[in-house]
Amino acid sequence: MAQPQKFFENLSGAGKAIGVLTSGGDAQGMNAAVRAVVRMGIYVEAKVYFVHEGYQGMVDGGDNIIEVSWESVSSILQVGGTVIGSARCKAFRSREGRLQAAYNLIQKGITNLCVIGGDGSLTGANLFREEWSGLLEELVKNGKIAPAAAKEHSHLNIVGMVGSIDNDFCGTDMTIGTDSALHRIIEVVDAIMTTAQSHQRTFVLEVMGRHCGYLALVSALACGADWVFIPESPPEEDWENNMCVKLSENRARKKRLNIIIVSEGAIDRQNNPITSEKIKDLVVSRLGFDTRVTILGHVQRGGTPSAFDRILASRMGVECVLALLEATAETPACVVSLCGNQAVRLPLMECVQMTQEVQKAMDERRFEDAVRLRGRSFENNLNTYKLLSHKKNISELPKSNFNVAVLNVGAPAAGMNGAVRSAVRVGITEGHKMFAVNDGFEGFAKGQIKEIRWGDVGGWTGQGGSILGTKRTLPAKYFDQIAEQIRANSINALLVIGGFEAYLGLMELTVARGKYDEFCIPMVMVPATVSNNVPGSDFSIGADTALNTITDTCDRIKQSASGTKRRVFIIETMGGYCGYLSNMGGLAAGADAAYIFEEQFDIRELQANVEHLTEKMKTSIQRGLVLRNENSNENYTTDFIYQLYSEEGKGVFDCRKNVLGHMQQGGAPSPFDRNFGTKISAKAVQWISRKLKETYRKGRIFANTDDSVCLLGMRRRALVFQPVMQLRDETDFKHRIPKEQWWLKLRPLMKILAKYKTSYDISDAGQLEHVRVPRPKESEAI
Repeated sequence: MAQPQKFFENLSGAGKAIGVLTSGGDAQGMNAAVRAVVRMGIYVEAKVYFVHEGYQGMVDGGDNIIEVSWESVSSILQVGGTVIGSARCKAFRSREGRLQAAYNLIQKGITNLCVIGGDGSLTGANLFREEWSGLLEELVKNGKIAPAAAKEHSHLNIVGMVGSIDNDFCGTDMTIGTDSALHRIIEVVDAIMTTAQSHQRTFVLEVMGRHCGYLALVSALACGADWVFIPESPPEEDWENNMCVKLSENRARKKRLNIIIVSEGAIDRQNNPITSEKIKDLVVSRLGFDTRVTILGHVQRGGTPSAFDRILASRMGVECVLALLEATAETPACVVSLCGNQAVRLPLMECVQMTQEVQKAMDERRFEDAVRLRGRSFENNLNTYKLLSHKKNISELPKSNFNVAVLNVGAPAAGMNGAVRSAVRVGITEGHKMFAVNDGFEGFAKGQIKEIRWGDVGGWTGQGGSILGTKRTLPAKYFDQIAEQIRANSINALLVIGGFEAYLGLMELTVARGKYDEFCIPMVMVPATVSNNVPGSDFSIGADTALNTITDTCDRIKQSASGTKRRVFIIETMGGYCGYLSNMGGLAAGADAAYIFEEQFDIRELQANVEHLTEKMKTSIQRGLVLRNENSNENYTTDFIYQLYSEEGKGVFDCRKNVLGHMQQGGAPSPFDRNFGTKISAKAVQWISRKLKETYRKGRIFANTDDSVCLLGMRRRALVFQPVMQLRDETDFKHRIPKEQWWLKLRPLMKILAKYKTSYDISDAGQLEHVRVPRPKESEAI
């Protein structure tokens, strides 16, 4: 039964005071979270206070706790670290310190706290909440506050957001700051790879993660590292010999460099530390390779937050305020987290206890339990890395006698190459012979097919574009030739990595099965397009990279206006008729408006936006940013909007326009796209293996059911295989977009944060869930 829609207009913050603080280690994206809390709080008519310097500021009081306005959080979205400061506080650990903190909050009328930090900060907040009534009693007894004040502020509501680059908090797929830290690491790895290749060097990179190996593991997966050391899964006994054999084998295959990634908390199976220097000395003494150590250190905490972290933090910040407005004295302290593509609320202490269980498992050398307790995503990352990094001997491989072809279709998207690498290596591990098709369906028809081996795809993860070559051509006019090539090369299954054309192409091949038996083979599609317009998937490979390009460009454009006040920028983004890039780019860059096809607009709305910007120019924020999707309206073009704004804003602000164009399709893939492409492609090949076994009859493959042609997509919280023909009803073929798109629910969020009155559907919010403890063997292989 469909859930009735629920809108937050019914929630009022009038008479409430919200305090926001950042505590513990800083993380990129904290400022975006602070901005969202402040603006959402003010939007619902609550008073919002900064608590400077974390718990130390709460204990010290005075000017550390100040009421803030809408403009107070202007221009902080793109700033790394935390503008309100963070400090570790010994005083708050004592009851006397917490007593003083309670007194300082009561003076300002604050009984709602949004705490952004790690598990230590959140545990401290929960203890504070549990002691609250006792602390007030003591303050009344000491004559510090009146009994009426104690009654009025009788309970403290706590909602947490996890800000930590380590991603070490159980209950959430990603913590604020993790994606940005991965950006810093991958930037360094990509730069090091060029110098390492020049000199045939081995590089040992040490990344942060004292108790959690997430950064090391995902960066190893994203760059195709030769070896990775993480605390949750120490190497087997005799790892020294195994690693040296692997490094020397790679060199023997003419690989000119080796990359080893070490988490700072790496240990062996006896819980002895494994340091980067120890690894370097081992490689030099045993192999004589020219070896260098690079310790990334605090570089990982610094820099601009990624688009993912800005959007995540903005979503979490708004959800945090909603949770505080709905909280009662009986509501347990909760943490707002991310599960798949959904914002969820979880009991804070359940998450903390699970996080502590991981450390306990490592201390007791129960390493399999530690990996399992980290969650499904972590376990899948580890399994995928093992699958792709260690080539088995031919004698160890199963022999399937099946041939699987891989091709790219549509426009190029960053991350395609990593997906191809993953498919090829998993296919070889499954015992298949893998074939690469150049130039999409057109190349297929022309016979541009060749076998591709394990070593052929080395170093592909970091490369943008499509190495195989890709074209938008659909297969219909080449049916005879493609059928002939499938026959000639004995192709038993097809993996298509691409955008909307790939989706249409698989539909055409499915319909043609009645005439061509050659097309009665398992076929699966992995979505890869910057437009993110493929039905059946919330995300496509390449969209995150494009979003980061847009966000970085918007940051630079906004910065160019810091000297010249009163300027509005009109920026055109790609996406065809899909407004994903424009809408999410607007949310990540702090835009004032984003025009998209999915939400029709007229001249009155354009006029209202101009008036809104005119009012904005009277404040201290004297610049504007407007995004427009390229096909949002055939009459209200980018030029038209630019001219309208220029004319209507005359004397108040001037205008500039930028068309971002194909730079959105270029560049090295982001960590998210590398990781997503690698995992989704590996899962697709494993599906092919299962289907080949199911459909093998009397010495041949014959698959003619709808469920033998699938699209593998991310839906809400899981990766799901969906028959392509069943997705027809979900598709607007004229405009090449899905009929329903999840990100449209986030559209009001951008408007709220830009100070527009709007309606926000919060039907998905408000449910407090529980942390699931993963059972052994529960998680999927990928």
